Amino acid sequence: MASARVPGKGRGAALLMLLAGAWLLAGCSGDADVPTARAAGTSAMTLELDANDVVTAERRVLARRLPISGSLTPLVQSQLKSKVAGEVLEVRHREGDAVRRGEVLLRIDTRSQEAQVASQKAALDKARADLGIARLNVENSERLLAKKFIAQNVLDTQKSVYAAALASVQLAEAQLRLAEIGLADAVVRAPFDAVVARRFAEPGEKVSSDSALLELVDLSRLELQAAAPAADTPAIAPGQLAEVRVDGFGKRVFEARVERINPVTEQGSRQILLYLAIDNADGALRGGMFAQGDLVIERSEAVLAIPAAAVKQEAGIDYAWVIEGGVLLRKQLTLGAARGAEGLVEVRAGLEAGARLVAVALDGVQPGVPVTVTGAQRASAPGNLAVAP
Repeated sequence: MASARVPGKGRGAALLMLLAGAWLLAGCSGDADVPTARAAGTSAMTLELDANDVVTAERRVLARRLPISGSLTPLVQSQLKSKVAGEVLEVRHREGDAVRRGEVLLRIDTRSQEAQVASQKAALDKARADLGIARLNVENSERLLAKKFIAQNVLDTQKSVYAAALASVQLAEAQLRLAEIGLADAVVRAPFDAVVARRFAEPGEKVSSDSALLELVDLSRLELQAAAPAADTPAIAPGQLAEVRVDGFGKRVFEARVERINPVTEQGSRQILLYLAIDNADGALRGGMFAQGDLVIERSEAVLAIPAAAVKQEAGIDYAWVIEGGVLLRKQLTLGAARGAEGLVEVRAGLEAGARLVAVALDGVQPGVPVTVTGAQRASAPGNLAVAP
C-alpha cells in the first residue's frame, strides 16, 4: 500500500508523497494513471499526519484581546517646594529612601520665623490690653450717662474706640497665626508614604520661597499609559482587565485595570490614550519601566471552538477535514461571531466537542483517505487547543 506523509514541522501545504510511484510506473503498462485516494473500498494510499497537525474541538471561553504597551509612571508623585526663605539646616533622606507620612524630611533655619512669632505675640498682647481699656471706658461712660454727667456722644465715641480695639485684637491674632504657619513651614514633612526620587537641596544652601527641595513618588500604585485605535474604543470601558509583562521580570504577569479613557484622540495618530492602574504593593515595579500585554475587551460564554487554521473555505463555504474512524472526512461548518486572540473561532454547527481536525492545508485529497497520526505532540502554548493523537 502507498503511503503519503504530511510533515509535522512544515505547517505549509501538505505534500502527498506517493512512495509507490516508481514501481507502479515500472509494473503497469499503457497509460495507467497515478493512483488517487477513493472515498470507499480499499484506498491506494494512507495519509500520515504529524500529531502537531491535528487539533481537537473543545468548548472554550473566547476572549478578544487588544495589544497594549507603554511606560509605567507612579500614580501619585509630588515635588516638595519651600514655603519660606532661609538656610537649609538638615536634609534627612537621599534618593531611594522610603519615608512615612508626617515624617520630617528637611529643616530650614527658623530664627527669622521665631522672631516674627514673638513680635506678633507681643502685638497681640498690646491689642488685648487696649481692648481691655476700651471696654472699661465704655462701661464708665454708660454709668456716667445714666447719671446724666456726660452727653450721649461721649458714650458713642467710647464704643467706637472699643470696636477699633476689638478689630486690632482680631488682626493681631490673624498675624500671629500666619507667623506660626511660617515657623511650621520651615520643617518639611512627608505628605504621604513615599520613596524619595530626587533631592534638590543640601545643608548650608540658601533657598527662597518656592524653591524645589525633594521629589517623592508613591510606588504602591503605578499607571500604564497606552494608546489604542479609536475604532476599538467602543468596546473599552473602565474596569476591564489587562495582563501585562514588564521588562526584566521574565514570565511574571501583572494585572492592570482600565481607570480612565481620554475623551479625545491624539493629534495625527487617531489613537485614544488609556490609563490603566497596576497594584504594586510589594514595590517590585519602578517608574519608567516598559510594559506590554493584552487588554481583554470582549469575552464570550463557553462555546465550541477550533483553531482558525483548521477552517478551510471553498466557493464561500466553510469546512474542515475531520478524522473519524481512521479516515478523512470533509464537514461543512457554520461559524459564529466569537473570536479569540489565540487564533480560535467559534463553531455553531457541523462539529461535536472532541472532534479531531487537520490544522494544515491538504492539496489533492479526497474524503475517505485512511489517516494515521504519528509522533508526539509538542507542548502547546497557553490558550491553544489541546491536540489528541
